[in-house]
Order: sequence, then structure tokens, then C-alpha cells
Amino acid sequence: MELKSEYIIDLDAILRKKFPRIPGFLVRWIKKLVHIDFLNGFIGQGYEGVEFAQECIKYLKINLVVEGLENIDPSGRYTFACNHPLGGADAIALVKVMGELFGENCRFPVNDFLMNIKGLSKLFIPVNKVGAQSRELALGMEQAFASEVQIGTFPAGKCSRMIDGKIQDVAWGKSFITKSVKYNRQVVPCRFFGRNSKRFYRVDKIGKLLGMKFPLAMVLLPDELYRAQGSTLRLVIGKPLPPEHFDNTKTPLEWAAEVREFVYNEKYN
Repeated sequence: MELKSEYIIDLDAILRKKFPRIPGFLVRWIKKLVHIDFLNGFIGQGYEGVEFAQECIKYLKINLVVEGLENIDPSGRYTFACNHPLGGADAIALVKVMGELFGENCRFPVNDFLMNIKGLSKLFIPVNKVGAQSRELALGMEQAFASEVQIGTFPAGKCSRMIDGKIQDVAWGKSFITKSVKYNRQVVPCRFFGRNSKRFYRVDKIGKLLGMKFPLAMVLLPDELYRAQGSTLRLVIGKPLPPEHFDNTKTPLEWAAEVREFVYNEKYN
């Protein structure tokens, strides 16, 4: 199949725009590390939206097992709140599952860097997690939650790390609680079962020991996606929690922590 150049990620251009003085050998190393030819071999086929996610799961030969679909009423209005063990395959799986439930009527807050994936960009709500979030991006988030689209989110804001000897998310942010209550959305706790390679957690630990502000392990996420080929990924969808569940007995941050704890409850095992 001839690839469509307008969809292909030009990593050279992206890197040189962000880092004008980056040496050529480093560009070549990063391209090899992220398996850019493998990724573009799929992205360049030109799939868009939900079809992109469906075909990507096939391309990666991932066996996706989903439980709890009976908990979802297609006429409902939801915020799906998920743990984030993988950082790539789980995100694509969430798009696939929600897309098959609601069609293209779903949106996903993502780091604005991911807007370079043109096949999925129309389903994404850009959020700049590196610098201060601009007023325009904040407004886009508000508009999405106020609309009739379904929202899928990873409240941790980054993929799971090794914490206290367990693979788990960092503390969840409160935004999915405050916005779901404000716009009368039901919150759906969801749990993905999976883990990245030992190398990923080892590199993350080294970065922390060295006091590096740059999240070194993030560079490995495309490689972790590549390594996910042929794996089994399980998703358990919980029962929706109505907005009135999140009353004034706790702060939004405390409610976010409770939903996170619920997701990791052994009932999901």
C-alpha cells in the first residue's frame, strides 16, 4: 500500500523546530528509538478517528479484552476516568472502545504534542502539560465538557510508574471531578491491566535519582508501544457514578483520590 505523505510524522522537522541546534546523530538515534518507520508504516495508511484506533490495534496484533460494557447506557453522558499503565496501547484501546460505543462523538484530552498524529487529532483536546496552559486550550477543555461528546481521560496525566513496589498511577488530578459535576456528567471508573518493560521503570528511577526535571522514561514510550505487539490488554469498565455522588463532604481532590483508589480496588482483579 502506498503511504499518504500528508499523514506521515516528519520527526526531523518536529525535533528541529523544538530544538534547532539538535545534532544530526541524535535525531537519527531518536528516530530509531521510537521506531518511526514502523509507526509511519501504519499512520501513513491514512486512517482517521475511530477507524484509526480499530486498525491500529489490529496492526499491533493486540488482543483487547473488554469487560463491563453492560454498565454503559449509550444515551448517557460520561467522563471515562482510567488508569494509565502503558502510555500508548491503552490510550489507543480507549479510543477504540469508546468509539465503538459512541462513534466519533467522543473526545480525549492529550498533550498537545500528540496533535501531530493527524489521524487522531480530530478526536483530541490539546492540553499543554509542559508549560502553562494557555487560555485558548483551557477554553477548549471547558467547551468539550459542556458539550454532548463523551470524554475519555487519564487523570494522572502521565503513564504509571513503579510506586511503593507496585505499578500504579501518580495521584490523579481533580479536573475530571470538577468539570463532570459542573456539566452534569456521570464518571465511569475504568481499569486497564498491563505494564511496560522493566527497562522503562529502571530508566524512570534513574532519572529521579539524578534529579532530572525532564521525564526521561517518556522517550521510551514509542518503543514500549512497539514492544506491545502481540500482547493481551484487559479493560474493565465500572458502573457510572452520578455527579451528585461527588458532594461537599469531600474536596474534588479527595474525590479524585477515592475514584483512583476504587479503580485499583481488588474488585477489578
